[in-house]
Amino acid sequence: MSESSAEVVANAATAAVAASAAGAAGGWRRATGIAGVAIGVVAAGAAAGVALERMTVGRGIRQKARLALDSAGPYGSLRGMPGKAFADDGTELYYEVDELDPEAAPAAIGPRRRRLFGRKAPAPVTVVFSHGYCLSQDSWHFQRAALRGVVRTVHWDQRSHGRSGRGVAQGRDEPVTIEQLGRDLKAVIDAAAPEGPLVLVGHSMGGMTVMALADQYPELVRERVVGVAFVGTSSGRLGEVNYGLPVAGVNAVRRVLPGVLKVMGQRAELVEKGRRATADLFAGVIKRYSFASRDVDPAVARFAERMIESTPIDVVAEYYPAFNDHDKTEALGCFADMPVLVLAGVRDLVTPSEHSEAIADLLPDAELVLVPDAGHLVMLEHPEVVTDRLADLLTRTGAVPAGATVKGYGSTSSTAQPG
Repeated sequence: MSESSAEVVANAATAAVAASAAGAAGGWRRATGIAGVAIGVVAAGAAAGVALERMTVGRGIRQKARLALDSAGPYGSLRGMPGKAFADDGTELYYEVDELDPEAAPAAIGPRRRRLFGRKAPAPVTVVFSHGYCLSQDSWHFQRAALRGVVRTVHWDQRSHGRSGRGVAQGRDEPVTIEQLGRDLKAVIDAAAPEGPLVLVGHSMGGMTVMALADQYPELVRERVVGVAFVGTSSGRLGEVNYGLPVAGVNAVRRVLPGVLKVMGQRAELVEKGRRATADLFAGVIKRYSFASRDVDPAVARFAERMIESTPIDVVAEYYPAFNDHDKTEALGCFADMPVLVLAGVRDLVTPSEHSEAIADLLPDAELVLVPDAGHLVMLEHPEVVTDRLADLLTRTGAVPAGATVKGYGSTSSTAQPG
């Protein structure tokens, strides 16, 4: 991003705070366009410039293109056996299970697994996928398609995201915390995978959720977790991320953002209208902060856009402060004696790859994979790399036999055949 475009965004954020002040005087309807852009920036994970083509291609054409992509794209269409777990505050958490293909089970139970898990017919390994901020379980579409039938998987929606219920505690004005998300993950595990070994996979906020689980339930990790993958995530110090902005722009955004979010969370209905009115601008923001390569499938880009758009403004607002408080560096020690994958896009502006390198430094036996020409949504942008390294991790944990193969990364087939 150029400095000039970053400065434009910083100015827009400052203007959004002015808009919130105008709202107190009855000027909210005039301000919702700017407010919608500002909150869209947060939903994408940071502030961003807008791609030039958004300014030069007709709005009507773009709307028709989005509709065409929505109807044609298969992404997010995979479904499994549904289930519900309940968090400690009563929040309903939605999950889906893709079971191991029975035909693959005999091949998967080899001598290595009997030694590792200590019984003749061990419970299958369950791989639990946790998604990131403003996304849903569908963000793992490619990995889910590739692994179906080869290994038992659980995909769940974090509270107030996807098909899960609105956070009950947040309805009482209690803040969201990463610690709460860790307890939510524990509830999902208890309901969907109450026995057997676990491999935990987390992207961005999902990786933080896995760390929070380890911090609060170290005995669970010690007794049941046999592998973990951290994808585009951080163990702390997120308040230092500059999102590709110059120093002045970052400082401006940090200064105004808390006030913007507080007011917008209180005026969600009006801000949503502004967000819809600025959908074209919002799409450019998402693309900039989700992907790094220029040749991303437009249907995949639109898929990411839909997930982020579906996150209500008040949910975006209530989650954001939790990231500055996140520090789970010490919890990483729980994963020191098991196979670990740490993977990130080199051009990730939301959780920079340096944060993944810091995690790997604390887990010296971890495999560190830095993907060139990849942004924050690396599992959608370069699914073949992510799936390949996940498959290797699963082999190292004994979850998948060394001879197993997976289907094409983009397949939406309901089954995958073992090798």
